[in-house]
Amino acid sequence: MAAPITGPTTGSSASGGGTTGGKTGVVLVLAFAVFFLLGGVTNINDLLVGKFKPMFQLSHAEANLVQMAFFIAYAAFSIPAGIVMSKLGYIRTFVLGFLMIAAAALLFIPASAAASFPGFLGCLFFIGAGITVLQVAMNPVITTLGPVETSHSRLTFAQAFNSIGVTLMVYGGAKVLLGDSKPIDAAAATVEQLQAYRVEQGASIGHAYMWLAIVMLAIAALFWTFRSALDHAKTEETKVAGTWDLLMTNRRVQLGALCIFTYVGAEVAIGSNMIAYLGEQSVMGLGLEAAGKLVAFYWGGAMIGRLVGGFVLRAFRPGRVLTTYAAAAIGLIAISAFSMGAISGWALILVGFFNSLMFPTIFSLGTEGLGEQTPQGSGILCTAIVGGALVPFLFGSVADVTGNMRMALVVPVACYVTIALFGMWALGHPSKGSGETGPAFE
Repeated sequence: MAAPITGPTTGSSASGGGTTGGKTGVVLVLAFAVFFLLGGVTNINDLLVGKFKPMFQLSHAEANLVQMAFFIAYAAFSIPAGIVMSKLGYIRTFVLGFLMIAAAALLFIPASAAASFPGFLGCLFFIGAGITVLQVAMNPVITTLGPVETSHSRLTFAQAFNSIGVTLMVYGGAKVLLGDSKPIDAAAATVEQLQAYRVEQGASIGHAYMWLAIVMLAIAALFWTFRSALDHAKTEETKVAGTWDLLMTNRRVQLGALCIFTYVGAEVAIGSNMIAYLGEQSVMGLGLEAAGKLVAFYWGGAMIGRLVGGFVLRAFRPGRVLTTYAAAAIGLIAISAFSMGAISGWALILVGFFNSLMFPTIFSLGTEGLGEQTPQGSGILCTAIVGGALVPFLFGSVADVTGNMRMALVVPVACYVTIALFGMWALGHPSKGSGETGPAFE
């Protein structure tokens, strides 16, 4: 998934700090560059699922352990990262996150040399941990770096950078990571031949992540240069007290968390398994590299949807937008499941466009009216991103049990049905001051 731009576990100033000055201007430019990079780093996992499946002769469920290893870090590190940020401040937390990603990326080198699937999974877990640390600080940093009244436009601009990074890096990564992929007859090969094949195939992964480590270290050094630029913008202590009670008693937060779980799960499940799906002869029969490049179009649809999303959300009620987009996603999945050839493939790719507004819409609807409890509600919803770990594994398990990837599409359909129902619920249960009472074009 494209990296969300929310600082989930802190009560930091979403109101902005009105920060100005030369140093903070440079920090803002660097922050936009971070959004660009992290979108690609997160979603390059889709290509790794496609790469590892033939490389290690994995089942669909086993291949989706890539996403489980990565996204489980959100559940494990979101709250600790918020606590760390309250101690270190914004910029030093960024530096820590970059260093964590760089260290994890360097571990890909021995994992590639050993051609170890468990080793790769461990590296991905620590990559996810570093990205979680960065994301906790992203939203408050962007809102702090500039006037309060333009904070929303800065966040929208940052998210556009995120989507562009996803599209370009997935498209380019398909050539780098999948361009050397070739099949092997595992049944006929000896143990030594299999290991040599895996080491050869893993070399491109080690090289790619080595360069990622270098880039992360360079960015960490740049941010360290400006480590004192936001010392005047103090972060608040992470508010953990009351979080469990809020989850247990607030229906809006409960449904919002469920929908974040299902949305991230559905989006990642489709993206992760698209290479295998497009490779089926009944769909498009593509090789790994060609299919990997089309995954970029899936994320590119989300990018386009976000660029026009501001106009859509101004014209229509958020609950109605959410229900409509979820229904459209269900319709496209149905077309894909019951058609053949290019129509089947492109229908699934187009689901990406309708994913575009779901995360911010669910997030805003799920935290409306919380007042001082907004940080706790935000933390609950961001922890639910762990759906990206579990739903893809369920998708793969259904595909393995039924022997049919089309049957597995019922998993994201169930997710989008849940989201559509939440949109309908939100229409009938507007919170005070939500603005859900009568926009144009209802």
